[in-house]
Amino acid sequence: MAKLILTHEVTGLGEPGDVVEVKDGYARNYLLPRNLATPWTKGYESQVAAIRKARKAREIATLDEAKAAAERLSQTNVVVKAKSGESGRLFGAVTTGDIATAVTEAGGPSVDKRKIEIGQPIKSTGAYTVSVRLHPEVSAKIDVKVVAA
Repeated sequence: MAKLILTHEVTGLGEPGDVVEVKDGYARNYLLPRNLATPWTKGYESQVAAIRKARKAREIATLDEAKAAAERLSQTNVVVKAKSGESGRLFGAVTTGDIATAVTEAGGPSVDKRKIEIGQPIKSTGAYTVSVRLHPEVSAKIDVKVVAA
């Protein structure tokens, strides 16, 4: 088992600044190459405090604020424009960054792209539903419409 400090949020594992123990292969092949975590040492304990402090500043502070943001998100009509072929198949895929930008342009609250979860890759035009984790207890569903550019 490898002991790591998470530097980014990993779904099902933890938040930035959390110290976790995972299997060696998961750490070596997934978390470390993607810079989602760093190896745990006593020297990194001060960095853990800095990561947690930065996370507190970025995240939505209270449950009430998260519920209000979820309400605004659910009422926002999000349209993503992407290049596509004649059959509606996209050249590439719609990313979480594209969705975050579209939410802001549609007048919704600013959303961190790392908090957006897409069930399956979006590779064709149409209507999709994605979820956004606003708070550990609050998640919002957004209806995203992908149209040809």
